[in-house]
Amino acid sequence: MAVYATVTTQAGIGVLAMSAATAGSLAAVCLVLLGRIPTEWIVRGPFAFRPARKRTNAGFHVAATLGQIVVFWGFFLGLIPACLAVLEQRWGLAVAFPAFAAPAGVVTLILASALGIWSAAVMSTLGGGTPLPSAMANRLVIAGPYRWIRNPMAVAGIVQGAAVGLILQSWLVVGYAVLGSLVWNYAVRPLEEADLTERFGDEFRQYRDSVRCWIPRVPGTRRTQSAAGSR
Repeated sequence: MAVYATVTTQAGIGVLAMSAATAGSLAAVCLVLLGRIPTEWIVRGPFAFRPARKRTNAGFHVAATLGQIVVFWGFFLGLIPACLAVLEQRWGLAVAFPAFAAPAGVVTLILASALGIWSAAVMSTLGGGTPLPSAMANRLVIAGPYRWIRNPMAVAGIVQGAAVGLILQSWLVVGYAVLGSLVWNYAVRPLEEADLTERFGDEFRQYRDSVRCWIPRVPGTRRTQSAAGSR
């Protein structure tokens, strides 16, 4: 159906409907056979949770983090949105956006990218690790945006995706960002927080109970003595 819609520029709605039905069917099969949806496969292989190798030179983690940013942003914020925007046009699903959408998207992208870079810099310099799950921070550290929100890098990435959607004037890309937020919140975050609890115990529990996940804490409210190297 996807190939047909791409070649003929017809039946784009059918592609979306069939994709949703396929995803729902797979989820139903997992629930029937396993009694749950096996989200743990997301963090296997190169994405399995492992602390970064301890190094005396923080510059290594900074360089590794910069490399990860280039690769992941290029793929998830560049290649995938560009492909979705093209398919949206080919499938006849494009809709008109307000004139201010693209400029607003540019401003939002800049601000969200600044938050992401700030968060990554704090993690790599003070946490002794990188944003990649296979080289996670070795230390709990409260600094920068982690003082106000537990997962500033995840927030930054989701907002970046939505901003790219506004720039490309693609509702499919905006939907892709929303879907990513749901997958991260309900599939990845519980696994990550379980790992952080196992490694850092009460320090992380205190942080988790004091700082919210998505909505920044108002400055001046109760602070904790620890923060997590979570994304």
